[in-house]
Amino acid sequence: MRQRPLRRTARGNLPSELSGFIGRGAELAELGGLLEVTRLVTVTGVGGVGKSRLVLAAARSAAEEAREAPEAQGVRGAHAPAEERYCDGVWLAELACVRDPALLELTLSEALGLTDHTTRPPRAVLAEHLADKRLLLVLDGFEQLVDETAALVRELLLRSPGLRVLAAGRRPLEVAGERTFPLAPPVPEEALALLEARASAADPAFAPTAADRAALAEVCARLDGIPLALELAAGRLRTLSPAQVLARLEDRFGLLTGGVRGGLPRHRTLRTAIGWSHELCTPAERLLWARLSVFAGQFDLEAAEYVCAGPDMPVEGVLDLVGELLAQSLLVREETAAGVRFRMLETVRLYGAGWLESLGDAVRLRRRHRDWYMGLATWCELDWFSPRQHEVAALVEAELPNLRLALECCLDEPDELHLGQYLAGTLWFYWAGCGRLTEGRHWLDRTLDHPGGQVTEYESSRLKALWVLGYVAALQGDATASMCALYECRDGAARSGNRVAAAYAVHRLGCLALVSDDMARARELLGEALEQYRAAGELNSNVLMCQVELGMALAFLGDLPGALALCGEVREICEERGERWTKAYALYVLAYAALEAGGTREARRLLTECVEINHAFNDLVGLVLALELLALVTVAEGDPAEAAVLQGAAEPMWGGVGLQLFGSGYFNAPRLMCRERAGEALGAERYAAFAAEGRELGRESLVVRALRGAARVPRPAGLGGVPGPRVSRSTAPADQP
Repeated sequence: MRQRPLRRTARGNLPSELSGFIGRGAELAELGGLLEVTRLVTVTGVGGVGKSRLVLAAARSAAEEAREAPEAQGVRGAHAPAEERYCDGVWLAELACVRDPALLELTLSEALGLTDHTTRPPRAVLAEHLADKRLLLVLDGFEQLVDETAALVRELLLRSPGLRVLAAGRRPLEVAGERTFPLAPPVPEEALALLEARASAADPAFAPTAADRAALAEVCARLDGIPLALELAAGRLRTLSPAQVLARLEDRFGLLTGGVRGGLPRHRTLRTAIGWSHELCTPAERLLWARLSVFAGQFDLEAAEYVCAGPDMPVEGVLDLVGELLAQSLLVREETAAGVRFRMLETVRLYGAGWLESLGDAVRLRRRHRDWYMGLATWCELDWFSPRQHEVAALVEAELPNLRLALECCLDEPDELHLGQYLAGTLWFYWAGCGRLTEGRHWLDRTLDHPGGQVTEYESSRLKALWVLGYVAALQGDATASMCALYECRDGAARSGNRVAAAYAVHRLGCLALVSDDMARARELLGEALEQYRAAGELNSNVLMCQVELGMALAFLGDLPGALALCGEVREICEERGERWTKAYALYVLAYAALEAGGTREARRLLTECVEINHAFNDLVGLVLALELLALVTVAEGDPAEAAVLQGAAEPMWGGVGLQLFGSGYFNAPRLMCRERAGEALGAERYAAFAAEGRELGRESLVVRALRGAARVPRPAGLGGVPGPRVSRSTAPADQP
């Protein structure tokens, strides 16, 4: 008999350390001690003093302890060891790019790897997820949303006794029980070591003499040892000697500190460091610095060239200017799944934004930024139906902060609201295909409900947003909102003669009927939509999904030959075009039909590929459907214990999808049959134990286990053959939790 694991593996999302953490040993130890005795610690200090680096170092230390130490049995409370306190991981939420309070909870959910497709308030979803977890949540850069962050942290701490929060900001959260940790600049010896280390990293030939060290020590003193200021100074040591750096800093110190009357000394000192770097830039470098401040988070070279170039900045010169800003530590280069990208430190970005405002060019640059991301979304929608689907998903994921900024720009301009509707609608593939239903619903509702959102001058944009809203709401299990949006879209399309929008409205009404168990209605509407698509010459992932959904309805109604024909054709087209997302759903229907016919080996082969694709796209709906059916296949192969593990692992995932299995007798049938067959073979107690083992699996571990099962040799369990899931509403009622 299989044994449940003795301990849970700590998880998290902490980034790797790109450069060595220098000094701060005493602060790190003190911070670790505070985390042992209190549940909320906020590291405060001036911008650039090293708050983020310190909390990340403390978080990595906690995560390492949780991974390496054996689990302490029966130890709870404030003094529990790290492996017990953080057995559910250490998680980082970066909030600096979040401006809309409504996105705060979503950002935390994303950081925790939590996907939720329901209409429940994101705050309630977060609280429910964290209620029984023991983890450390790291919050960085909350200043622009301090009140909202404080309220959320207060609620989560009250409702989640195992939660601890480590925050970094320029001011405390002022939540009851909070312990603040004011962070001063490093001591002179550590500041000098940091400056020399960063200078050596920028220039491996850097070898300071005794005289150089004296000048460097004076630079550290002049800059109060603030790490960001030292990082900027280190970038200048590539071209200037330590004595020259000191001289230039001294020349500008009085002028630049005088610009912030009444500010704290360290605020003035930081401005001195950044302002000094600004003064040492060429006019073209300063201009690019200001213009790059319109980006949120990361950006790529092509975006910088489009947004920032103009008559005063030739596009062919932007690359060299970016290289200069990199050399001066004003930009950071990062390797991501979407390729090489650049990022500006938040304090540096804010300085550039101030200059952009003073130049009177901020509004124009924000519009150019919006236009670039409108074009990017349009291209990505077209390229979604291609072999580059996975690259498109990674690109949109990386660009999400900038896409949010573009959507906000549209909402800020009453005359351009239609652009927001178009952009929110164009991203349908990301909302529905990459596990972002809740955020998609947020933007679609905002653009459609906004004052002026009823303007019919740009009817096509509004119709697109409406059918996408209907699609998203249907997948969330919100039938009322879905139906209202789709009927409005259908009627508007009829008035304006928009045949494509009419087809989408009918299609999504058919999808709504499918998840509502009205299979006859689904067959009628989906068939009608396919005819309308073909008449309009439309072919893309949506059209193929319509054909798959029609095949699904036929399979549920018992017409397996019809389902096989439709989904087999979709599979061929997808393989020809390189489309994988829709293909996964076609594979699900083909596997369902194979299992009905007793072909367990073929069903497993199809579902293995289905699981792999859905996991890659973070499509939780498709993934959990495939896992439920795979569990039933595993029973049919004669391994009820493994089936119970898979079933137990899949069950919690439905909490994030919506009403469990859409409340559907058809979608619910594999789950009920798996529970019945495996329960009969194992007995109730053993089934519950194996299902509990499955619930302990993280999603990554679950997918690895499901994929590994393709090469597994099943162990006989005396079950013999298990029939496929022949279901009807009368024989497979919706499961009632």
